[in-house]
Amino acid sequence: MIEILTNIGTAFGLSSSAGLNAYLPLLIVALTAKYTTLIKLNQPWDLMTNWWVIGVLAVLVVIEITVDKIPAVDTVNDVLQSVGRPAAGAILFASSSGAVGELHPILALIAGLFLAGGVHAVKTAARPAVTASTLGTGNWLVSLVEDVVVLVSAILAILVPLVIVLLVIFMFLAFLWWKNRPFKPQATA
Repeated sequence: MIEILTNIGTAFGLSSSAGLNAYLPLLIVALTAKYTTLIKLNQPWDLMTNWWVIGVLAVLVVIEITVDKIPAVDTVNDVLQSVGRPAAGAILFASSSGAVGELHPILALIAGLFLAGGVHAVKTAARPAVTASTLGTGNWLVSLVEDVVVLVSAILAILVPLVIVLLVIFMFLAFLWWKNRPFKPQATA
């Protein structure tokens, strides 16, 4: 049971992080699968450990991290990544859910697609507000925070995936509490 939960945590953590940055979690998975035993990629996903794929992913990571820091260019990148990020999430979910058990590959692809697509949709909707409210000066900082979140969540999804499952449950419960909390007006003096 714990193994199933940790594998689900890995799949959810990796595919969700792809909604912010498509290529960084893919690169982390490729390098981890190539150099450690923490991840074993079954066919056809084992192609990610090929040096050509790793090289292309490294170049794409640098490009995405760079363009995401530039106002207006980041918005264009978000539009272009409306296909890339959900696709990366689908690949990450499917490649890491092989150990989940009898999960059909199509269901795994759809789950990853929706997870990464949902995170990407929130990012794409929020970014223009950040640009407008900071006149573009806050974009690099928000982008840097997103990159750190992707890096940390991808590593945690691999090393301690049960934490990801518990974190998602905690965030869901916190959201329910916040949504259903009684409104208490502030007293004015």
